[in-house]
Amino acid sequence: MSIHVSAPPAVVYDLVTDIADMGEWNVECRGARWVGRVAQARPGARFRGRNSRGWRHWSTLCTVTAADPGRVFAYHVRAAGLLDVALWRFGITPTEAGCHVEQSTWDTRGPLMRVVGGIVTGVRDRAAHNEANMRRTLEGLKRVAERRP
Repeated sequence: MSIHVSAPPAVVYDLVTDIADMGEWNVECRGARWVGRVAQARPGARFRGRNSRGWRHWSTLCTVTAADPGRVFAYHVRAAGLLDVALWRFGITPTEAGCHVEQSTWDTRGPLMRVVGGIVTGVRDRAAHNEANMRRTLEGLKRVAERRP
């Protein structure tokens, strides 16, 4: 899923790596906090995400897999710190009038996690749910980025 943003790549990158305020533009993630000694976006850094959907709330443990300022931010998501959930990636490509932002995800859950995840989040079809959420998340990111100086 992608969108054009009329803001510099550095502004978009700063937003997607500002995990504490991610809830300002993200549909399901309400924010996060760094875990461990590394408290910045760089490979190997970890953060705990807070997520919600309606009355349902859950947290995840994420490990940054790519952090290239102005270009890419990606992370691996686990539940309970052990069970694979997904890989998420924001790719940022400069354009003459801002940048092109692509959000991608890969579901890495095993059969047990698919069942448990559906119960915890209330989402049976995670692929369709993520696609709809990515569109709304990118629109939120665009709105916030284009308001920034």
